[in-house]
Amino acid sequence: MVIQLCTPADLPEVLDITLEVFGPFYEQTFRSMVTPEVFEHQHGSWAEDYRRMVPGLLSDEQGKHVVLAREGSEIAGYLAWHTDIDRRHGEIDILCVREQWRGKGFGRALCAWAIEPMRSEGAEVVQIGTGGDDFHAPARHLYESLGFSLVPVAVSCTTSAEGPQIIRKVFSSRASTAAVWPLASLAA
Repeated sequence: MVIQLCTPADLPEVLDITLEVFGPFYEQTFRSMVTPEVFEHQHGSWAEDYRRMVPGLLSDEQGKHVVLAREGSEIAGYLAWHTDIDRRHGEIDILCVREQWRGKGFGRALCAWAIEPMRSEGAEVVQIGTGGDDFHAPARHLYESLGFSLVPVAVSCTTSAEGPQIIRKVFSSRASTAAVWPLASLAA
């Protein structure tokens, strides 16, 4: 495994990996969790959303960074992050590891690699969002093993004559979660 910074030339493959990894979540897991109207409203254009989002993950001017994990010539996974220096807060925007490389230390190595620059930029806390569903269970396990604390949140949606509506926000152990890691708890 080789960890290296992403370049603009890597972004087309990063997009392909993103669509490959998250396609099953949106098309199988999330689609089966909600009504067709809510799916269409919330994530009906998920692939196009990623096509717009991924190029913006890498921007030196905005302090956005991407690191790749390579196995041979293949990108096995990547992690994107940014640091809000004023708030002393780092955020992992996305961690994406191809299925055949999961459980082999790639996600752990990417997290460890990215946390050091956040720390050196003054971050005292690092946050990453994840899901509370079975698809995201391995990610939650990784984050907890790294010392992140899970903070459960959920949004329930319904449809009405006016279209899809958010009807309540609740706390639930199977909801979307934000994992938070105080950097002070780690040895420098």
